[in-house]
Amino acid sequence: MPAAYGLYTHIQSNKRRSIALLLGLFFLVYLMVFAGALLAEALSYDAPLQELLAAAWRDLLRASPFATIGAALWIVIAYFFHQRLIDAVTGGREVTRREEPQLYNLLENLCISRGITMPKLKVMQENALNAFASGLNPRQYSITVTTGLLDRLDDVEVEAVLGHELTHIRNGDVRMMVIAVIIAGVIGFFAELMFRLMFQGGWRMGGGRSRERGRGGGAAIIIAIALVAAAWLLSIAIRFALSRRREYLADAGSVELTKNPDAMITALRKIENRGELEGATSAIMEMCVDNPREGFADLFATHPSIESRIAALVQYAGGHDPGPIALPEAGESPEPAESPWQDHDAPPPGEETKPKPFLPAEPPLTLGQSAPGENPPAAPPGPWGPRRRG
Repeated sequence: MPAAYGLYTHIQSNKRRSIALLLGLFFLVYLMVFAGALLAEALSYDAPLQELLAAAWRDLLRASPFATIGAALWIVIAYFFHQRLIDAVTGGREVTRREEPQLYNLLENLCISRGITMPKLKVMQENALNAFASGLNPRQYSITVTTGLLDRLDDVEVEAVLGHELTHIRNGDVRMMVIAVIIAGVIGFFAELMFRLMFQGGWRMGGGRSRERGRGGGAAIIIAIALVAAAWLLSIAIRFALSRRREYLADAGSVELTKNPDAMITALRKIENRGELEGATSAIMEMCVDNPREGFADLFATHPSIESRIAALVQYAGGHDPGPIALPEAGESPEPAESPWQDHDAPPPGEETKPKPFLPAEPPLTLGQSAPGENPPAAPPGPWGPRRRG
């Protein structure tokens, strides 16, 4: 694949990779069907491994149309109902300009500046600092932000986060992620179903003939289990690859929209380790600005680290990293910042000050007259000076 130069070239290159990954997910669906057929053949009768593999392949060819229709039906159902499910889990509610005028204006201005159809704006009651975009078409697209993010980020930082999520919509990331989650959900569902049937039903069903089963049947069972496990792990890896690649481009897109890399950097610093949404599924966390859920030493992290994202913004966008930012706990009011115009000679708050006594205004001085308490000026030399003693 040719090298990518420039932001928009990277976006197009990433779209091609994403389509390839989605095709890989569909391939995993058929791999699951083949594994299920192989397991069913191995548990039904004993035969050499080559014969069982050939029988499973014939079963796959017969079942492929039904698998395709089933996966398509799953996608259609999710197409119409996935947003309702997300709102039910997160509690997000749509807000209008009257309810959130500042937030609404920030998003509207970003959309107007690029001629983008404005997505729905939703707010969820959550102390965590996070936001995500969802939807499969322009009529469904929405951006959801938490109340914690609105309370602790200033306007330019909130605008940067909105630009990040709007870039996900512009680049088609949201549609790709939703479809990937749906297909991976199909794979995960059937993987769990097959394991349950195998260990709770099928294994016991074939247990009476397990002593007479030849090497072919045992090897076929092991291969089927390995294929199911591999398909499930690869589906997760593809979902993570889709998430990780796109966060860098969304950060860059936010800077391109707002022309303010420092706002995106400080927003990430404030969101850092504060984005956990209680009760949210892993699929929702994968769509957020930051997903703090990690495992296996970052191997299965859906997002690149905040440090690497900020380093990219500093290197390529010319931003400045202030380092980790401490925020007050929820419910605490931050200490007021010292104003540069503050009178440092004023007494501390709470101390009483004595009023200065009122003094009447002094009459204006005439030429040659000195102020009270001052020495009179020396007489100028010359004929008008003091007379010398003879």
